[in-house]
Amino acid sequence: MDLTLSDEHRQLRELARRFTDERIVPHAARWDREEAIDRDLVPALGEVGFLGLGIDEKHGGSGGDNLAYCLVLEEVARGDSAVRGIISVSLGLVAKSIAKHGTEEQKQRWLPGLTAGTEIGCFALTEPGTGSDAGSLTTKATRTDNGWVLNGRKVFITNGTWADVALVFARTGGPGPKGISAFLIPTDTHGFTATEIKGKLGMRGQATAEITLDDVEVPHDALLSEEGFKLAMGALDKGRMSVAAGCVGAARGALEAALGYAKEREQFGKPIAGFQLVQELLADMAVETDAARLLTWRVADLADRNLPFSTEASMAKLYASEAAVKVANNAVQVFGGYGYIDEYPVGKYLRDARVTTLYEGTSQIQKLLIGRALTGINAFV
Repeated sequence: MDLTLSDEHRQLRELARRFTDERIVPHAARWDREEAIDRDLVPALGEVGFLGLGIDEKHGGSGGDNLAYCLVLEEVARGDSAVRGIISVSLGLVAKSIAKHGTEEQKQRWLPGLTAGTEIGCFALTEPGTGSDAGSLTTKATRTDNGWVLNGRKVFITNGTWADVALVFARTGGPGPKGISAFLIPTDTHGFTATEIKGKLGMRGQATAEITLDDVEVPHDALLSEEGFKLAMGALDKGRMSVAAGCVGAARGALEAALGYAKEREQFGKPIAGFQLVQELLADMAVETDAARLLTWRVADLADRNLPFSTEASMAKLYASEAAVKVANNAVQVFGGYGYIDEYPVGKYLRDARVTTLYEGTSQIQKLLIGRALTGINAFV
C-alpha cells in the first residue's frame, strides 16, 4: 500500500527493509532464545539514520517526518519488535523530548550520541505501584544547594540496563500530576542502579530493567522540565503512534509468514491455502493489518501538519495492538502445531504483540481516553 508515499518515503522504506532482512531477521530467533539483542546493532541503527529521524541535523539527526518514522518502525518490527522498542524509546521518547524541551546545552550534550547510537536513552516513568496512574508516582526529587537528590524505584524500563541517560520523572511538588518534574540522569551517577528483568513472555531480547535511585545527586541543569507529567503525556502520544507502527510491522510479518506457509503446506492432496477456512483466516489478517496501518498513518499525517492527534493516537494504538495479537494468533492457527514451536516465527510474533496492549497505556486506558474525547466526561475521576 503506497498511498501518500513520496519517492523519498519509498527509498527510506526500502532501506529499512534491506536493513531488517540483513541485520535483524537472521538473528531474531537467537536473540529471543538468549534474551539479548547484539549490542552492536545499536550503532548500526545510528549509522543508517534510524535513530535520528525527526531530529534536526545540526544536533546529529537525519531529519524526516513522522510518516518516515512510521515506515522505518514497521519494517524493523517485521523483523523483531524488540528492536523497534529500542528505537521508539531512545529516539521517540527520550531524544525527541530533549529536542523539544531541552536547553541548547542539554541538546548538545545528549542528542549527537543518541542519534548516532553511541549512547542510548531510557524513559523512566512507570513504578511498581503506579502504571496506568502515572500521576501518582512516588519517586521524589528534593532540591539542594547544589542541585537535586532523587530517591525511588522504576520498573519495566525499556533499555534500562543499556542506557547512558535516563529521562526520570520524579515528584518535586505536591500530589497529583502538577507536582511532577522531568530530569536527565546519567546512568553512571552514584546511587543509580539498573537490574535486568528476565523471563518475559515476549520482547525477550530487549533490555528491560528495574531501576533504583538511592540518593542520586545531580546538578540543577539536570532538570529538563518542571512540567514533567505534561512532557510525559505529550511524548506518549507520539509513542502510541510508534507502538502502532510497530504493531503493523509485527502483523505484517505474521501475515507474510502465514501466506508463505499456507501455499507450501499440503493436506488432503493440496496446499492448505486452497481451503476456504484458511483463506478466511488470511483475509481477516490482511484487513486487520491494512486498517491498523491506515489509522497509524492518519496520526503521522496530523502530526506532520501540526494538528491535534492525541485521540487519533489512542485509536491507532488501541486498534493496532489488538489487531497484532489477532493476526499473530491467526498465523499460529494457520501453521497448526508447527506454529507452537520456535522453529517458525509466528509464535514469537504472538508473544511480542501481547505486551503492546499493555504498555504506553493499556487498551482499557485508550478506550477511556477516546471516550473522554467523545463525551467530554472524564471517567478517570
